[in-house]
Amino acid sequence: MTETDSTSKDKNIIVKCNLCASATPRELSTSKNSNLKKHLDRCHANTKLTERDAGGEKRKRAEDESAGKSQTKQQKLSFSRSAVLLEPREVRRQVAEYVVEDMLPLSTVNSPAFKKFVCKIPTNELKKTLDAQQYVSTTADIWSANNKSFMGVTKAAIACKRFRGRHTYDAITTELEDIFSQYGQTNDKVTACVTDNGSNFVKAFKEHQQQQVESEEEVEGDGEVEFTDLHSVLTADDDTQHGLCVLPPHHGCAAQTLNLIANNEVVNWLVSNPESRAVYRSATAKCSALWTKARRSTVASESLEEVSDRKLIVPTVTRWNSFYNAYARITEMPLTDINSLCTQLQIKCMNDREYQFLKECCAIMKPFTVALDILQGEDTCFYGTLQPTLEVLMAKTLVMKNGLSQMTTGLPEVIVGAIKTRFATTIDSKDALLAAVSLPKFKLRWVKEEARRDHIKFLLTTECRSLTTEEPTALMPDAPQPAATSEDDFFSFDDLLSFPVVCFYSTRCHSG
Repeated sequence: MTETDSTSKDKNIIVKCNLCASATPRELSTSKNSNLKKHLDRCHANTKLTERDAGGEKRKRAEDESAGKSQTKQQKLSFSRSAVLLEPREVRRQVAEYVVEDMLPLSTVNSPAFKKFVCKIPTNELKKTLDAQQYVSTTADIWSANNKSFMGVTKAAIACKRFRGRHTYDAITTELEDIFSQYGQTNDKVTACVTDNGSNFVKAFKEHQQQQVESEEEVEGDGEVEFTDLHSVLTADDDTQHGLCVLPPHHGCAAQTLNLIANNEVVNWLVSNPESRAVYRSATAKCSALWTKARRSTVASESLEEVSDRKLIVPTVTRWNSFYNAYARITEMPLTDINSLCTQLQIKCMNDREYQFLKECCAIMKPFTVALDILQGEDTCFYGTLQPTLEVLMAKTLVMKNGLSQMTTGLPEVIVGAIKTRFATTIDSKDALLAAVSLPKFKLRWVKEEARRDHIKFLLTTECRSLTTEEPTALMPDAPQPAATSEDDFFSFDDLLSFPVVCFYSTRCHSG
């Protein structure tokens, strides 16, 4: 086959013979007196020549030129690779990125297409993980959005489902039992369920706790045989059968309990105490006026920048800590700057008594806010954290009663009394004590009373001796230690040596 490069000159075509072995191909003419045919007959008689597709050659040359100019080339997509199963944590992360990065509305998760997509994600991984655990603890909550109610149960997000009808205690019981049964979470496996302090949740767990089995001697009685009507048992309605439901032990959310103390007991004392009633109302009203102006007016924000290099914090109704932070930010400003800002915004100025009242309240409640942040933690907050936190909180609060004015005298005692009342069952709990002393961070360092230390040691040694000997399990890798925070200062147990001892456990702890 002869490959040629050609140029046109009138009707004569000059070609180059690429079959010649010489370095410079020979140019031949196709005119009337052409020497092309003679050359082919003489030099390439044994070579078979075929006609070349000129159009295809041109197309190939054009494609090569365009490919040379383009820096990127379209890649072929291959769908032959099999799908890879993702871990549940990775699936949650991918879904969150999909919603957040594309700035999609939260209603996306309610669309039929999205639900269909989520249903294709295998859920057996979560079931396998839960089945592999010997014990688990869960949380449950009910909330409303867009006139719809939902229930969520978490231990790696077990369930989030629509809750229809009234939030009665029996309806809550039925839903919880269905969710636990679906994932094989028996009462022997679920050690506790943490919820808020709502009366419906409290009653649901109170009415459906596992009853203590009577001893054999008590069951024997006088030896008479009692008969039960089988027909009445089988035909009993749901109201009778709902008593058969058994829920795991219940724990109220400690963080929400502290929020209730701040919003109820503390506020009720401030508005009922003659020395603090008037100053509390006037001081908080002026702070609210500042927050309203700062939130709604750009002029107010500019005026604030002139007198202070820090912006005001506008509190959130559902988080008491945000109120403390908002009051503390105001007290960080000198009173002269506050009144200068009030004058510019046409708000009543704050007097010395109101300013002093806010500073004392912030000083008293500071340990309270640190404890609340600790109990709201996610990575380093365990059940064993609760007892030491309450102990240190009450000790630090009682220290603040020295040097207070008549406006706030008595408030530390009110806070400690509210903690004792609302956490009475937890303070007397054997499980809570053992969880605290078995946590390496605390051990017995938070217990300062010698008699109580001896009692807790006795509980711990008794519990250890009752455990059956098992093969040691593989050690878990050490979790990364967080940087030093206010939590480390809160748990400075050496400083507690000078604090008054708070004996808040009942005498029955010493029995046995």
